[in-house]
Amino acid sequence: MVAAEVDAHQEELIELSLRIHQNPELGFQEVKAFRWLTSYLKRNTFKVEKGICQLATAFKGSYGSGKPTVALLAEYDALPKLGHACGHNIIAASAVGAAVALRGAIDQLGGRVVVIGTPAEELYAAKAIMLQRGAFEDIDAAMMVHPGVLDIAGTEALACISLEVEFFGKAAHAAARPEEGINALEAMIQAFNGINSLRQHIRERARIHGIITQGGEAANIVPSYSAGSFAVRAEDEAYLDELKEKVINCFKAASLATGARLEYKWSEGYYAPMRINLAMAELFTKNMEALGRKVQPPLSRPFASTDMGNVSAVVPSIHPYVAIAPVEVMTHSPEFCWAAASETGHRGLLDGAKAMAMTVVDIISQPETMARIKEEFLAAE
Repeated sequence: MVAAEVDAHQEELIELSLRIHQNPELGFQEVKAFRWLTSYLKRNTFKVEKGICQLATAFKGSYGSGKPTVALLAEYDALPKLGHACGHNIIAASAVGAAVALRGAIDQLGGRVVVIGTPAEELYAAKAIMLQRGAFEDIDAAMMVHPGVLDIAGTEALACISLEVEFFGKAAHAAARPEEGINALEAMIQAFNGINSLRQHIRERARIHGIITQGGEAANIVPSYSAGSFAVRAEDEAYLDELKEKVINCFKAASLATGARLEYKWSEGYYAPMRINLAMAELFTKNMEALGRKVQPPLSRPFASTDMGNVSAVVPSIHPYVAIAPVEVMTHSPEFCWAAASETGHRGLLDGAKAMAMTVVDIISQPETMARIKEEFLAAE
């Protein structure tokens, strides 16, 4: 039984989760987590390919052969200043834990389980890059479990793209000769004001938010340089494209108004909306409830953004949540970071691994189940 196999490895999995949690690494810099995860899979007889898709900290670990091939996705990057306040240490450990627990079932039933290590989920949408480079071409279904504050079979997610902006002005003494300067910080502030005015005229579920990352050196010097980082979100990709143009016009207007030169760059990868495969979500719900959790049905309200949305556009996918903290705790907070290393976090890790492994058994043991999953996916295209 795959649940018992997860229990047999629980000490190793919890230790792996805590090690990643205690050593947070930002996107594309997850060298330690990459090494620990691939080593764990190799020790447990998985064939491991490192540095796939020309990304140094991406990997693929495979066990079995033939069809269907089910992918379990691992995320392991952390947030700036907050560490694993999104619980990616749990995502990573639950993925490899479920995969290792499936070896006996794969030997008996056939099929293949693949762990795809996907770096840089925060900010960079690396799964979108990996899709373009062929990481999911042989995958029949994909899943991952994300820690949260509710047990949910899935939720919609907003399309999202990141924007990096720079203004270049001219330094001058702010008291003696301010007329000689071109204020790059003022350009950034005017752009923020333009975005604030734009918010009244965008769709209810769209989002625009950002920070100033550089804004000057001293109060008595006209800032010659400013920089900012922004995210633009929408319910669908068509409106995201429309919103992108409106947002960049705010920066162009600020450049014209102040004389500061504008340079900007949209991120290479973007986050697509999440398509929940309900057939898979029903299987996962049944298995989570068999473990004693009461799972809510998929939410129709978009909840943040994830590059799992990009995967869901090309492969039947689910992105459920397992509760590790009370509902009043916010993700991306110090409190949630603490929860990701707590006893409740450990229980979420083990239950998530068990439910994923049980769901994979349902898929590989019942050809009609895989057919139903694919039929739903194709009907939604």
